[in-house]
Amino acid sequence: MPKSKSKTKTVTATKKKTKPAMLKPVRRSSAQSHTRAKRAVSKHATPAASLQYIPWHTIPLEDLNPLLQRQFVVGQEIMLARVLLKKGCIVPQHSHHNEQLTYIVEGALKFWIDNQEIVVHAGEVLCIPSNMPHKAEAMEDTVDLDIFTPPRADWIGKTDQYLRKVK
Repeated sequence: MPKSKSKTKTVTATKKKTKPAMLKPVRRSSAQSHTRAKRAVSKHATPAASLQYIPWHTIPLEDLNPLLQRQFVVGQEIMLARVLLKKGCIVPQHSHHNEQLTYIVEGALKFWIDNQEIVVHAGEVLCIPSNMPHKAEAMEDTVDLDIFTPPRADWIGKTDQYLRKVK
């Protein structure tokens, strides 16, 4: 029986090289950022998600007390905060319904949480469940990134008086 030859056609696709889209930084005033944040927290006014590219230097630092500053960005269901703490800064005991991830970029924070003392150093993460009381102290000048879900309504609305007291 003669062998049948299969006809296979090889097609080489050539991709057109395109430059990646460059997003322009969005410079936001504090009022604009907080207005968007308030909309994101409201369950009745959930706008469509939009892409955001926001360099930290475009977000004003909020002075909470002489040892504590912060900046934050709010998405649909999540919030990222950059918190700057001077050595000796105390974050008083508090709890919130938000789940929290704390990542230490520089420095160290000592936490009193779940009947334990835990020191979280640069490069380490602490996962804090909803409604778990916790307190922290900066062991040295510290840069901390906190992720919250859902976003912290008390931070957005500036009703977080426990952070605004001088100790």
